[in-house]
Amino acid sequence: MAKWPDVPSVYGWLSLDLRGNWLIKGQRISNPLLSEFIGRNYAADAAGRWFFQNGPQRVFVALAYTPFVLGTCREESSTSLAAHTGARVRALRGAWLDEVGRLLVESALGVGVVADRDLPEVITWLADEAGNPLDADRLEAAVLAGTAPEGSFLRYGGEQQVPLLTIRSADVPGRFGFDPDPRPAPGEPEC
Repeated sequence: MAKWPDVPSVYGWLSLDLRGNWLIKGQRISNPLLSEFIGRNYAADAAGRWFFQNGPQRVFVALAYTPFVLGTCREESSTSLAAHTGARVRALRGAWLDEVGRLLVESALGVGVVADRDLPEVITWLADEAGNPLDADRLEAAVLAGTAPEGSFLRYGGEQQVPLLTIRSADVPGRFGFDPDPRPAPGEPEC
C-alpha cells in the first residue's frame, strides 16, 4: 500500500445488477472465484457509496437497485436468505413492497432486494393479519394500488415476523442511506 499512496478511485466500471451479478463495463463476471473475491471485499464508505476494495484502490459500484441482492438458500431443513456476497441474513429489521412488486428486506447487512428468481418462494412467507398465507390476488391488487395488504407481514426463520410496508423505488436510496451511482467529487482524480 505504501508503494501507491495516491491511487485514484475507479468509477463507472463495476456494477451490481438486479440478480446479484457483478458486471465490468456492462459485461457479467462469470468467474465464480473473482465474484467471491469482490463480495468478500465489498463495503460502504461514510457517504453510503458501495465499493470493492482492490488493494490500495477503491472501485465504486453502480447499483441497479439496492446494495444487496437476496436469494434463498437451503440450510438443513429450512430455507433462509443470503446476499449475493454469500452473507446469510439472520434477523430481519423490515420488509417493503415497491410499486412494481419487488420485495425489499432490511437486515444487519443493510437493505436488499429479493432476486426475481427467488421471489415466488419468498412470497409464500407473507401472511395476512390472521397469520394465513397471503392470497396472491390480494397481494397483486395491493401492489397495483401502491399499498401493502393491511396487517400483512413477512415470516422468517419460523420465529420472526416483520410488518410488510410499501415504499417507492425512488425513495429507497434516501431511506436506507446509500448512493446508487457514485461519482467522483469535483477535482477528485478518476481512474
